[in-house]
Amino acid sequence: MNKQHLEIITGKLAISAKQIENTVKLLEEGATVPFVSRYRKEATGSLDEVKITAIKEQLVKLKEVDKRRESMINSIEEQGKLTDELRAQLENTYALTELEDIYLPYKIKRKTRALLAREKGLEPLAQIIMKQQESNIYERAKSFINEKASTIEDVLQGATDIISEWINENQRARNKIRKLFSKKAMIKSKVVKAKEEEGIKYKDYFNYEERLKRCPSHRLLAVRRGEKEGFLRVSIAPPQDCVLRSLEKIFIKGKNESSEQVRLAIKDSYQRLLRPSLETEFANSSKEKADKEAINVFAENLKQLLLAPPLGQKRVLAIDPGYRTGCKVVCLDEQGNMLSNETIFPHQPQEEINQAAKKIKLLVNRYKIEAIAIGNRTASRETERFIKEIEFEKDVQVFTVNEDGASVYSASPTAREEFPQYDVTVRGAISIGRRLMDPLAELVKIEPRSMGIGQYQHDVDQNRLKESLDRVVESSVSLVGVNLNTASKHLLTYVSGLGPRLAKNIIDYRKENCPFQSREELKKVPRLGNKAFEQCAGFLRIQNARNPLDNSAVHPESYYIVEQMAEDLGNSISELLNNEELRNKIEIKNHVADRVGLPTLIDIVTELAKPGRDPRKKIKIFEFAKRIHKIEDLDIGMILPGIITNITNFGVFVDIGVKQDGLVHVSQLADRFVSKPADVVHLQQHVKVKVMNIDIERKRISLSMKDLNHCVHISLSYHARSP
Repeated sequence: MNKQHLEIITGKLAISAKQIENTVKLLEEGATVPFVSRYRKEATGSLDEVKITAIKEQLVKLKEVDKRRESMINSIEEQGKLTDELRAQLENTYALTELEDIYLPYKIKRKTRALLAREKGLEPLAQIIMKQQESNIYERAKSFINEKASTIEDVLQGATDIISEWINENQRARNKIRKLFSKKAMIKSKVVKAKEEEGIKYKDYFNYEERLKRCPSHRLLAVRRGEKEGFLRVSIAPPQDCVLRSLEKIFIKGKNESSEQVRLAIKDSYQRLLRPSLETEFANSSKEKADKEAINVFAENLKQLLLAPPLGQKRVLAIDPGYRTGCKVVCLDEQGNMLSNETIFPHQPQEEINQAAKKIKLLVNRYKIEAIAIGNRTASRETERFIKEIEFEKDVQVFTVNEDGASVYSASPTAREEFPQYDVTVRGAISIGRRLMDPLAELVKIEPRSMGIGQYQHDVDQNRLKESLDRVVESSVSLVGVNLNTASKHLLTYVSGLGPRLAKNIIDYRKENCPFQSREELKKVPRLGNKAFEQCAGFLRIQNARNPLDNSAVHPESYYIVEQMAEDLGNSISELLNNEELRNKIEIKNHVADRVGLPTLIDIVTELAKPGRDPRKKIKIFEFAKRIHKIEDLDIGMILPGIITNITNFGVFVDIGVKQDGLVHVSQLADRFVSKPADVVHLQQHVKVKVMNIDIERKRISLSMKDLNHCVHISLSYHARSP
């Protein structure tokens, strides 16, 4: 890592140089962010994943700037124009926009108007005009008339074209106008003529204007989507008279005919060259900023969804509800393996209620079902009501499970690989049941963009979105840990240090050699070398392993520390794990060494108190309003229970059990000003909402949470109800 990179990252992130150096060294050696965050705290000064990721991202950006700079220097050198001063100027600049401004005069151009004017021999006249000392410029221009520029008008136009290019390439001018764009640029949109009816969903933006720096990400993305779909024309610029005055202060030096020619060149340069260039720059930078905000919203939602409380290893009957084609029913064992699949028809048009009830009761008894999972879309409330009326011989909890993405999964290659003998409806029901048992293990198989969370996810930079979401999945998997003997290939793929190839090799080894007995056995997996073992071992769990530490977050490299702790107390590791009184006797400071400090030792002792314990919260019971099943059942003023299904920057969507989520606008979230919904609510939080407006035709429900949720407990859970 070079000194300049270190200084820049230190300045931007306010993290010490030593922490950054050590972190970068670990990352460049192949360590993952979750591994560095959890197992290398002494080296990083206990930096968390967010800060480590920020260091990584800053380094990538700086390397991209280095690459672009090298390309510029090579290009200028090939032109024979690279001076020591110019090289130093380029090498000491890390702002990409400044680099591009320096390079602009040397950039290989197509045949511009200025280049054509130079070919006509008009550059000397442009230099004369630019000095603004010639009062009779028309008379002076006559001497430049030639075969290629046959009139005074041609001559003066050519000279103006050259001056326009000089103004455009002037760094001082570009920086001044860039500041004006930053402070005063307005984003405006107009409807494309004759597209009013077709683009009616963008009606709010048919004649829209707002200061760019105040435009929230969701509005900017909406406007850009309207532009992309051909319904809106969008522009970004500050007031033109303000720009022209600023440029004139730089370039106008007198009050004569030459000065007037420069004034004309200023206007031409701005309208034809500067404005399009800077408008594109600010369109890109504002879009990038909006993308970043939208991706952050999506990532936070995804994290909460992945870390939703699991039901755990229980026998589940899962139902994918339907009307005409019936409800698909599957029974799953504790590991999520399918035991049975059926179809029942309790709803219209068949209404075989008695037959369906008998079949469900039979399945519950035969397969010792402990919980029922019902998909939350078509016929969900009707199916829930039908199940509630069945009198089971034992207590069976009924859960309504968000099934967003289940249909995408059921038609995917992953689902076909897992269940080649079943159709998409059966696979969808299996997915519903499994995501109740363990949301994380099941949702990693589904494309995050199909989960019904976030805002404008299809409009943002897809590569950055994927990178961000992959990090979230990897972080979530690392936080929870993975059962090495039951995890699917797709779940193992996201374990630190693995990936698709090693995940497949682990599954193949497991099939051929029966369950893993120890973490050490991982080293026998083909292609899983020492580095991969180092990165993944601490995040993999083996229940009932010979060494109890194999079912904990203690890394194998630290087992000797626990062994020493147990030996010092005259006990075994198992006794240490099961006896709080013994653990309280551990003298942590006695185990500090050169590479093992207090942060690691504290983590180890903390883990000994709860080895293998799932950090996710316990699932909570939730009940919709009993007589509210469809939008027509709603009345303005009703206060209803609901569960938050999506969070955006403009508000949150709440499921109130009517098949259409309602929107609580950010202004209706609390009795105080809220700038960011995620600051006051969580995905799947149980809330009370008041119905403010109902638009049955457009299927829109406006809700409010003001004065209603002072005592609501924040709970990240699926919504469930007792029968």
